[in-house]
Amino acid sequence: MIIVNVKENESIEKALKRFKKKFDKTGAVRELRARQHFVKPSVKNRDQRIKAAYKQRLQTEANQ
Repeated sequence: MIIVNVKENESIEKALKRFKKKFDKTGAVRELRARQHFVKPSVKNRDQRIKAAYKQRLQTEANQ
């Protein structure tokens, strides 16, 4: 449970902004989206390898 204490003379908008930041850090929305459909471990690993190769290619191109 996320608790945000509203300080004296603090606007509701600022408190809401702090709540949203805390909520984003928990990763609840990302986890919910990930659980909507099952991804086989082999597909997950393949995606990770493709992403790592892409990042490495970008890094080597930037260094040259």
